[in-house]
Amino acid sequence: MSSRKVWLAVGLVSLVSTLLLLAGFGYAVRDLLAPGASTPFRTAEPEPETSPVPAEGYRIVALGDSLTKGTGDATGEGYVKQAAALIEEASGEQVEIINNLAIGGMRADQLAERLQADKSFARALTQANLILLSIGGNDLFQFARTETGSGAAAIEPELAAKRLEEGLGRLSDVVERIREVNPDAKLVYIGLYNPFYDIPELRGGSLAVQDWNREAYRILNEQGNAILVPTSDLFEETIAFHLSSDHFHPNHAGYGKIAERLVQSLVP
Repeated sequence: MSSRKVWLAVGLVSLVSTLLLLAGFGYAVRDLLAPGASTPFRTAEPEPETSPVPAEGYRIVALGDSLTKGTGDATGEGYVKQAAALIEEASGEQVEIINNLAIGGMRADQLAERLQADKSFARALTQANLILLSIGGNDLFQFARTETGSGAAAIEPELAAKRLEEGLGRLSDVVERIREVNPDAKLVYIGLYNPFYDIPELRGGSLAVQDWNREAYRILNEQGNAILVPTSDLFEETIAFHLSSDHFHPNHAGYGKIAERLVQSLVP
């Protein structure tokens, strides 16, 4: 082979080697600047383990009178905290009490005004998917005390019945305003009971209570997505065991009975 052919072969080999070297260098640079770009097929990485998406749970706002506040319960739990614990146990879902806005002595007309004027009430209600409400006991019994000018023992069933229509109109206002603020939350209304059932001359007040609860059920049914938790039967025969020393509000055990009934009505 002539020297000219030898040098030509050497030149071709050198050129090919140089091109391969440049190509390899180019791929190396691309891998540094854009990792994975030069690899058309990659083994799929395992998906990271994720926890199940938690259920919506229960976000509770409670409002109303001293019954929802828990007056008479030495532990301070009332029916609201006891119900929250029982709901969590029965449903297996997370339960959060966002706020308890109950005020002792509150009447339905006062609550309706507060819902209209107090923006903090509206803000709290918008966060809830479960609203607990007790109202009407002061409308039914407090007005009767005012008219007689006497204490609780002087309440007359006739005077309580006389206030039914006016008080129920206010209850309707309360429910409507709650629905204006939050139309989607489940509304749970705690029915009234007669705290003076063990006083023979005042036992007839239970008739006014029954009338109230019946009309309250109708009001709730018209709005929808609402339930009434009956409580009269929880106190009438065992009132001495379930009322506090003020003979008006439940004690801890009495609130526990309300909480149990509430959960039975709410959780499947």
